[in-house]
Amino acid sequence: MLIKIGNFDCTECWDGVFYKKLSDYPNITIWEIQTILDFIDYEAKYGRTCEIEAENNILKQINNYKATNSKKRISVPAKISECIACPKYKGCMTDFVCHTSPLENTIKILNCGSLLSAVLARGKSAKELQSEKRNAANDPEDYFDYVMFAWGNCQAGDRLVMERKLGRFPDEKDLSQGFTPGVRFFFRYNDIVRHPNATFDGVLPLKIKNEVILKDWVYTIIIPAIYRNTIAQYIPANLKKRVHFIENDCKNIWDWSEKVYEFVKKI
Repeated sequence: MLIKIGNFDCTECWDGVFYKKLSDYPNITIWEIQTILDFIDYEAKYGRTCEIEAENNILKQINNYKATNSKKRISVPAKISECIACPKYKGCMTDFVCHTSPLENTIKILNCGSLLSAVLARGKSAKELQSEKRNAANDPEDYFDYVMFAWGNCQAGDRLVMERKLGRFPDEKDLSQGFTPGVRFFFRYNDIVRHPNATFDGVLPLKIKNEVILKDWVYTIIIPAIYRNTIAQYIPANLKKRVHFIENDCKNIWDWSEKVYEFVKKI
């Protein structure tokens, strides 16, 4: 795997390359160094080596930190400013993480009571999932053994739901006039990081292998109000107090993400 550290639009892993965006390029923070080392450690776990492509002063800081740092993780910043695409926050707020699902998958999730990895949810092998056309980023097989999370104010989950619905990358019109939000499962970051199967891969806030039992971990579930009549019958009794229906009266995906995040903060 190749790690490219630079002034990109955002941090992402795509087709064997980890594009690491620095919030104040070419300066690098301790948190950013930790995520790079997390990525290297995760890849090593699955037998993949990493090469870093960066300026010499950045490489020196990474190597110095690696040589002197204890194994204790540092606390996540309250706000991460690597991606500043969202109009209001100009960064990722780290008090919550969420997993976003389309309506049909949400019904299955509520029926079984857990978020499941793609392997468990779809009943296919990781090799089969890795070879599917929908794996546009060419993610390795092991990625499909995990439940993925984004930061609570991020729109990436809903964007992916739209991509799956359309069978292509959504355009601006798809994310405004044609936007249909998914269901968001929210977790407090400081709680979910204590999950026994929590894994830090340096790309996502975290991911969890195999399964997350909702009654034990979920903070709240936000469902678009248009789905109320369809989905209400599937909500188990032990989750009803944690479910909220919200009207999508927003002009686009950004407004929806902001509305949902602000609502969750006030619960």
